[in-house]
Amino acid sequence: MIEVVNLKKVYGKLTVLDNISEKINAGEKVAIIGPSGSGKSTFLRCLNCLEDPTAGSIFFEGKDLADLSVNINLSRRHIGMVFQQFNLFNNKSVLDNIAMAPILVAKEERRKALRHNFAVSVSNIFSKKKKAKCAVRKKDDIKKEAYDNAMRLLKRIGLEEKAKNYPSTLSGGQKQRIAIVRALAMNPKVMLFDEPTSALDPEMVGEVLDLIKQVADEGMTMVIVTHEMGFAREVADRVLFMDKGQIIEQGSPDELFNHPKHPRLVEFLSKVL
Repeated sequence: MIEVVNLKKVYGKLTVLDNISEKINAGEKVAIIGPSGSGKSTFLRCLNCLEDPTAGSIFFEGKDLADLSVNINLSRRHIGMVFQQFNLFNNKSVLDNIAMAPILVAKEERRKALRHNFAVSVSNIFSKKKKAKCAVRKKDDIKKEAYDNAMRLLKRIGLEEKAKNYPSTLSGGQKQRIAIVRALAMNPKVMLFDEPTSALDPEMVGEVLDLIKQVADEGMTMVIVTHEMGFAREVADRVLFMDKGQIIEQGSPDELFNHPKHPRLVEFLSKVL
């Protein structure tokens, strides 16, 4: 589903990602671990080009997102992203936060359909072979569907009573769970998590990890940067260990945690386990 080829990211004289090539298959759960400053978050952000790579290619379903001729926003609709700091809109209600992106995308599709139908109408005036118009959704239907789905997702995480609240009134765990279902509202094909529990109080970590586990159990393709070694061991199909901008060892959780080979990984695990 995602293939990274010779990915490099440089800031001035600092090489953050050093010629990484990696493949993430559909349905796979990949955890990325490593010390701070190893390039984990930068690598994750490059996967949907929130960080522009200095060199290399990032293929998502066959399209190179690093190619400037590619409309990256079309691909990003299928890549959900969850950040450390939630990134909710504080001036909008919880329900609006979840429904906003689906509404914007559906309205854009509606505008495209209207433009297409206008072009078809003009073409049909001068052509004997009539072209068919495409269906155009009503604005009210777009909003209703988005808000109904948003409420369904809130009920899933037991926060439907917070629908009209603003993010500032919520706990960190509630904000992060809402950030996750906001990403799910777009029906993504892959989810990227950038240390989703690092900004949470310890007592709130469990409720967020439980939701991520649920999404993983449903077959979602996931890439998760995390410092939660127990979570990586339990959820991931494969674990990547990064250091100094490179993936220096990878394997199943059992292989990586119980039988590490690289001395740097052995040293790292001795400090975090």
